[in-house]
Amino acid sequence: MKQLLRTTDPMKIIYAKALLAGDDINCFEMDVHMSVLEGSVGILPRRLMVLDDDLPQARRILTENEFELEPE
Repeated sequence: MKQLLRTTDPMKIIYAKALLAGDDINCFEMDVHMSVLEGSVGILPRRLMVLDDDLPQARRILTENEFELEPE
């Protein structure tokens, strides 16, 4: 799995997951429990992971929807 998105904004994660699900791309959210443990202050980012083969299409989908992604 590869990191697609890293953010402290839970709404971005929810929106990205919905966009990816619309194109049948499975994703997995990591660091959710760490974010909750730190008190939900928003210090620790959550990561959205996708399968290696889905990464190019997933990056394209999020970029087309105005997400700012880190370089590969």
